[in-house]
Amino acid sequence: MSKFYISTAIAYVNAPPHIGHALEFVQADVLARYHRLKGDDTYFLTGTDEHGVKIYEKAQELGKETQEVVDENAKIFMSLAKTLGLSNDDFIRTTEDRHKAGAKKLWEKMVDAGDIYKDTYSGLYCVGCEAYVAEKDLDESGHCPNHKKKPKVLEEENYFFKLSKYSDKIREAIESDKLKVVPESRKNEMLNLIGDGLPDVSFSRPKKDLPWGIEVPGDESQVMYVWGDALSNYITALGYGEDSEIYKKYWPADVHLIGKDILRFHAGIWIGMLMSAGIEIPKSVYVHGFITSEGQKMSKSLGNVVDPLEYVEKYGTDALRYFLMREIPTADDGDFGHGRFVDVYNSELANGLGNLVNRVVMMTEKYAESKVPVKAGSDVHDDMKAYFDKYDAAIEKFDIKETCDVVMRVVDYGNKYLDDTKPWTLAKEGKEEELMEVLYRSLDVLRYIAMLTAPLIPETTRKIIDQLGLEVSEDFSQWSELKEGGSVSVSDALFPRLEE
Repeated sequence: MSKFYISTAIAYVNAPPHIGHALEFVQADVLARYHRLKGDDTYFLTGTDEHGVKIYEKAQELGKETQEVVDENAKIFMSLAKTLGLSNDDFIRTTEDRHKAGAKKLWEKMVDAGDIYKDTYSGLYCVGCEAYVAEKDLDESGHCPNHKKKPKVLEEENYFFKLSKYSDKIREAIESDKLKVVPESRKNEMLNLIGDGLPDVSFSRPKKDLPWGIEVPGDESQVMYVWGDALSNYITALGYGEDSEIYKKYWPADVHLIGKDILRFHAGIWIGMLMSAGIEIPKSVYVHGFITSEGQKMSKSLGNVVDPLEYVEKYGTDALRYFLMREIPTADDGDFGHGRFVDVYNSELANGLGNLVNRVVMMTEKYAESKVPVKAGSDVHDDMKAYFDKYDAAIEKFDIKETCDVVMRVVDYGNKYLDDTKPWTLAKEGKEEELMEVLYRSLDVLRYIAMLTAPLIPETTRKIIDQLGLEVSEDFSQWSELKEGGSVSVSDALFPRLEE
């Protein structure tokens, strides 16, 4: 049995979750569920990044203890994970003792390698990013392009990491696909960024300026900067530093799934850290884009921020999951528009998938007394295999949008098969044998569709399984065939049509 370990980036808890978090969470969940369906021993990690100046200042503003604030905010992200139906095996929080212990051990390994040194740093610091920024990355007016503010000029004594020492090795790993960066455009972007070499990076901040964080081992006047703290979650969650069996079993990660804005941290700094500590590097970094709202960047001032919880409450978890996977290009930017959401819901979920399931199950009730007919004649396996091959190929190249397209092609196949064979006409003409063959084949198409939808819309898949009377394991890794004579049940519409 193969293993598959996938992680999302950990969400910063200074603000409520937005639709971009939902996109990344669901993309990762689809990949995790797909690999479980294949029978891979799968581990799926997500979590929250809970240190930093912004969080500390927010707590001061609210008159609360910082830990109390991060506890409250972390619960919101945990709730979103549950609401989106994520199948994550763990949820790591960077304020947990297990994380702090692992992050400190990683730091000490880098010290042992001679890669941590102290120096005075002078540079431009963006408070919004909580990061030093290069002058070349600012816009024409000298502002941070993300936060539209001029960075501060800071000079302070910090610890540094000798990232430059590993620059050539990182480049070689990316060029050779030992570290596979997907899509190819992001691989090229990272190689261009490395250019003639990666510079050393500031690795700590004075505790007086960053009071909320993990203390540097052996120097309580300094606190770990985000690299040593947040990035290390991918191994601390597995029990790095504790001789953990989970760590031995699942590391290295098969996929780090991240947004395009943090590519250089994951494919550069994190890889250098692991090399320094003598730890195997991850196998791949998958990079997705950003979501706009009605064609514009989301902002509170424009009032166009999309709240994923609102959509789930109004339209259901699977409707949101499907739209995000179907409509947003998996590895590129995409737009979330309400009108388009309704169009996709009605055309593909209500009129397409939902209608096909309803037609087949109702005709089985009407013509076969709600029983699966005896299998006769040819089956649909060969036709379905061609679709499954395309589906697998799309997943392998990190194109979940294409997998949704494959699902809809199979739905179209099912509806066309009914329209071509006209079971209602066969019933009128008394062609019982042909009618039963059509019903069996149509029910089997639904079984195959359920396999394809299992990673994408798991709640709906479970409803289809129940209607077909199939025996399927909780994680969808084990499936039964249709049971001849088994009961098929009519249920409420999977996706009631929206009249908006």
